[in-house]
Amino acid sequence: MRPTQEVTCMGLFEGIQEAEERVRGYVRETPLEYSPFLSRLGGAHVSLKLENLQVSGSFKARGVFNKLLSCNNRGKLFVTASSGNHGVAFAYATTLLGLRGVVFLPESASPAKVQDIMLYDVEVRFYGRDTVETEAYAREYAEASGGTYISPYNDVEVIAGQGTVGAELVRQLRDFDAVLVPVGGGGLISGIAVYLKNAEPEVMVIGVQPENSAVMYYSLKAGRILNMETKSTLADGVAGGIEEGSITFELCRRYVDKFSLVTEEEIANAIKLMIEKHHMLIEGSAALPIAAYVKNPTIYKDKKIVLLVTGCRIDLKTLKKILETH
Repeated sequence: MRPTQEVTCMGLFEGIQEAEERVRGYVRETPLEYSPFLSRLGGAHVSLKLENLQVSGSFKARGVFNKLLSCNNRGKLFVTASSGNHGVAFAYATTLLGLRGVVFLPESASPAKVQDIMLYDVEVRFYGRDTVETEAYAREYAEASGGTYISPYNDVEVIAGQGTVGAELVRQLRDFDAVLVPVGGGGLISGIAVYLKNAEPEVMVIGVQPENSAVMYYSLKAGRILNMETKSTLADGVAGGIEEGSITFELCRRYVDKFSLVTEEEIANAIKLMIEKHHMLIEGSAALPIAAYVKNPTIYKDKKIVLLVTGCRIDLKTLKKILETH
């Protein structure tokens, strides 16, 4: 089992407030855009939190910058593992800060994301078929090399950085009822949930996963982190398993109110909907909250809802297939 970190709700909440100050010069406060179409569909007030417009193309920059800026980083080697967006954010941040970095990716990583990582001054290596396997190897490599491992989600500073999304939401939209968040390893939703349960405790935090890779959902149902097979999904940014002993499991258990699962067809339709109605290209994992809302829009009638759009990268071959078949 990997070493776990002691995490308290108040300690993490304070860490998110500190992260707000730390990363503000490096990341954007992303727009919150009202959606007339989605609002009318469910008789609700629906806003899109556009993290697809974040630096490096996803919310991941928040956590990476907070972690790197929290370290005594002079002369150190930094190592990470990623299915894509975290790797791009890591490559962007280490290059900007002048740090040495190595990114390990699973062999199944999205070609669009791999190409973006290679634009920066980092070393890229491939290992394993599943993100859990890749993460374990990268952590061992960092330890053997005397470097610092930057987890995509299983780290207090990374989670605190992601939680700054919650802080922005509270500034941008008062008195909202629910936020729908994509979930992979659980770092993003853990940070958002902890912040909101302290700042706006009445807000419902809803996690969304693809049916083909719902490891957190089934792990929470089982009461332990499961080592289970997953299928290919358009939401590649949240695909794969969860590192054993991850602190996000307990945070999700305590602070996430419910989960929703969506099919591959529903994800594809949500991607197409965003192109048609918002003229915006998003990736599969970013489409999860939209898919979940469209699946059951009337349950949000007369509510003020936020759908978190987490990233912009999608492979062109995948996009072409979606547009031709849906």
